[in-house]
Amino acid sequence: MAILEARPELVEALTALRERVAAARFPLALPGAERARRSRAELLAQLDGYLVPRVREPDAPLLAVIGGSTGAGKSTLVNSLVGRRVSEAGVLRPTTRTPVLVCHPDDHHWFAGPRVLPQFGRVWMPRQEDDEQAPMPPPSHAEDGRPALAVETTRSLPPGLALLDPPDIDSLIARNRDMAADLICAADVWVLVTTAARYADAVPWNLLRSARDARVVLATVLARVPHQHAPEISRHYAALLERAGLGSIPRFTVPELPESARGGYGVLPASAVAPLREWLAARARDPAARAVAASGTAIGTLRALRPRIGALAAAAAAQAAAAGRLDRELNAAHRDAAERVRARLEAGDLLTGQARAHWLAFPDDSSSDEVIDSLVDGLTGLLAEAVVAADERTVSAWRGEPAAPSREAEPFPSVRERLGVTVRRLRRCLEELAEEEAAAALAAGPLRVVVRRRSPPPGEERPPCDAGEASALLTVALLGGRDSRPAAEALAALIGPARAASVRRRAGELLEECVRRTISEERDRCGAALHRLAVTPDHQVELIGALSSVLRRSPPG
Repeated sequence: MAILEARPELVEALTALRERVAAARFPLALPGAERARRSRAELLAQLDGYLVPRVREPDAPLLAVIGGSTGAGKSTLVNSLVGRRVSEAGVLRPTTRTPVLVCHPDDHHWFAGPRVLPQFGRVWMPRQEDDEQAPMPPPSHAEDGRPALAVETTRSLPPGLALLDPPDIDSLIARNRDMAADLICAADVWVLVTTAARYADAVPWNLLRSARDARVVLATVLARVPHQHAPEISRHYAALLERAGLGSIPRFTVPELPESARGGYGVLPASAVAPLREWLAARARDPAARAVAASGTAIGTLRALRPRIGALAAAAAAQAAAAGRLDRELNAAHRDAAERVRARLEAGDLLTGQARAHWLAFPDDSSSDEVIDSLVDGLTGLLAEAVVAADERTVSAWRGEPAAPSREAEPFPSVRERLGVTVRRLRRCLEELAEEEAAAALAAGPLRVVVRRRSPPPGEERPPCDAGEASALLTVALLGGRDSRPAAEALAALIGPARAASVRRRAGELLEECVRRTISEERDRCGAALHRLAVTPDHQVELIGALSSVLRRSPPG
């Protein structure tokens, strides 16, 4: 077994891995996503609460977590190991709500701060009048709102060893179960407590197998064993452990006794727990045994990172693949929408109906504003129809993906109202462009009248052409599609062919930018629920890279 030494480069690599694990997200409701979220939380708890502190300070005291199922008697065991009541024990379930850590006064500084278990706020056990008195229950939360970890000191424990009594691993309260899992992950030594009546239950065996797979330093306590059946139960339990590949772990038996030989509830006679107390004390006193306990669990935990991070990276890859599919469907729907808009503009679909009537009556019976208004209104409707169709197509495609965020297509009126602002902005740009070119042409000489559907009445002078008519001609030339040639020719005759070609090119760029930006913004709006999740392939790559860095710097074991 390699002995763990302080390794700054390994601490740095573990810290980087911790950041990558914290950054990983599994928001899409894929199969296995909930498991990945739980695994991520457990990994963070283990990295923060145990692995990084242990690698940084390998000489810190050992932390032995006394874990077990509801009613297994772990609080009674902790009290008995300490020799007085420091943790609640009783028939009410769950008894242990706030975890209790007990250490020697010389080791208090190791556990008073956030060196280990930084997700817990520290509270101090209320002082008792005497050791026979039942302990006052500690608060469930610290002053800063974090879950509380109650800290107690006693000289009955040897320096270098701390005991931790967590909530039940199978508590009916989900918060307690999660807390118990976090605390067990912070242990140098796991002491799993079960009873003669429940030693074959699934929960303790699952925990034992997890400890075996992680190569954690482990002991098991079979409590409440009736004297008359002790040999038979002990043999059967030993056979089960052997069959599970756990035959070599230390095994202790605590007989079924009256509540306490000391006259109080929750403390067993010293003789009942003497073998376990001696085994734990030896881990702290003997430098070799202590190094094996600290190094064995730490190195085993390091080795267990490979499959756990690998599974997390696979889950991240599945999330990225699903997000990619959803994003491709979103992009395809809006890309097709933009192509349909361009095709309908080229086909002259806007220069129909009332817009065509205004154009044919221009300028004698229809003003420039009427021509432009009708075309701008048509462009707004065309864009809104395309956007709503793309939105509906996206929603329909996403309904076929169980992981997709839930959303509904936006109604047409609200989309049209929003896009009307964008199109009016385009109109102002076109009018400014036409006025600019008309002013330049006017400076070279008066503008000629080039578009008249009928002659003026006798005696009435023909009015000159103005910049407003240039704006109307430019708008029709831009949005009229196949039927825009007369407007383009009239514009060339009005301001000159070179200026007309230049202004039409610039106007075409403005229109293309308007269509592109509109569809792009609406695509982003439609996909906002997906994009806010920030699911990218980077998480998988970064997790694997950070894991590789940790493994390269880990001691052999």
